[in-house]
Amino acid sequence: MIGAGMGAMAAAARLAVAGHRVVVYERSATYGGAVGSVEREGFVFDTGPGLLHLPAVWRDLFVKTGKEPLERCVELVQVDPASRHLFADGTEVSLPNASRAGVVSALEASLGAGAGERWGDFLGRARDAWDRSRRPLLEEPLRPDWRILERDPYPAPRQRRLLRSRQAATIAEVGQWELADPRLSALLAGYALGYGLDPRHAPASAALLPYMEQTFGSWYVTGGMRELARAVYERCLARRVEFSFGSEVTAVVEKDGRAAGVELAGGEVVEADHVVAGVAAGPLITGELWRDGEVPPQRPPGGGPSPGRFTVLLALRGRRPSTVHRTVVHSPDAGAEAADVFGGRIAERPTVTVLRPDDPRTRPDDEHEAITLSATVAGHGGPLDWTDPVLRERCAETLIAAAGAAVGGAEGIRERLLRREILTPAETGPLTAPALAGAGGRQLHPANSTRLPGLFLVGAHAHPGGGLAQVGMSGALVAGLIVEGAEFRGSR
Repeated sequence: MIGAGMGAMAAAARLAVAGHRVVVYERSATYGGAVGSVEREGFVFDTGPGLLHLPAVWRDLFVKTGKEPLERCVELVQVDPASRHLFADGTEVSLPNASRAGVVSALEASLGAGAGERWGDFLGRARDAWDRSRRPLLEEPLRPDWRILERDPYPAPRQRRLLRSRQAATIAEVGQWELADPRLSALLAGYALGYGLDPRHAPASAALLPYMEQTFGSWYVTGGMRELARAVYERCLARRVEFSFGSEVTAVVEKDGRAAGVELAGGEVVEADHVVAGVAAGPLITGELWRDGEVPPQRPPGGGPSPGRFTVLLALRGRRPSTVHRTVVHSPDAGAEAADVFGGRIAERPTVTVLRPDDPRTRPDDEHEAITLSATVAGHGGPLDWTDPVLRERCAETLIAAAGAAVGGAEGIRERLLRREILTPAETGPLTAPALAGAGGRQLHPANSTRLPGLFLVGAHAHPGGGLAQVGMSGALVAGLIVEGAEFRGSR
């Protein structure tokens, strides 16, 4: 196993239960991949995902790999309200957790007559898209006839546009044509951008993202999301998975036309019956990973680097007020924001997510508070050099200024500030979007099996893509392919 990310560990635990000896080689000093944390003087911050959606994926892992269910290993708390949204015109709305009717009522009450009904109708169409694509996009290996997924499953109603009938093909068009309210459009675009998708180009099937969250709920892991990574790691240890940290794999060893092991940075060769790569595996093999006609790796629109996440960790003095866990401050112009993010610029007024967990384990005592601010930004390695300290400070101030609407003013943050830490795409890497049908297959990810027998791909770079639920499912799919072989038809 190459890499100790969440998808790789999910596969490792399942394979160990099936009787395989599993050794995980991780070049860093720890496990969890993007699910990391920072601890400073009693403050604890998540550096990756802050909330869990579709927890059934991880519940299934714990059911299938041991006697202790997930809830005995971590404390899951439903976040209610799921989120508070602040819009540029001064209106705001708090959306309840896992309640479609409650969301509709809240939008109707806050945004005016018809807003809730339009969003409810949209969620109904999103549910249809979910029903049509759930198994091939989440629960099954990528089909050999994957081109059937080039067609968008979202049943967009026909609209009269420029003297002809058209259907919305992108998330931006869904917002403009179907939701018909700039605030609802901003709400929808925010979901897409949060996953690293350009709403101007993301297929209408990205409607699955708000549908999943608002249907299956938002959950917080007490102590931070890093606790979920710890629980999965400990489950692997309990199943006798071996970990070798500080061990960089430099090549996949090939013998007799199949993967036969790995070569480590020091030159040591370790033999194996199967190799599972939880990293981008292209540089590790001779030749190509994919045959002609197979799904290639995703490329962002415009060919530049994939977007990443800019995060500001704030350690504040003063008691946490009674407030919601997550607030989203929306940009006044989602289209302009997307143009900046995917054009290599800093958005003047970005969409900023503010996380304020009411969790004693994240702060030294009740007289302090830990807040995380984040926004999707242009990736590292293009026009923006995220190692530039001036650029980092400028962007941090932009986020703090935007977040002021959620926390009683930016000056209030500065007055309470004890310390802050900045993380950029230079440290945390690019965002990897989940697999989506439509858009001619451009939002799909490579299959978990490769053209080299015995080599499998797991994690965000492979089917079904990025997101905690998706990488968890990739682990289940890889384990199924190794244990059951070509007969494996998916997780049930």
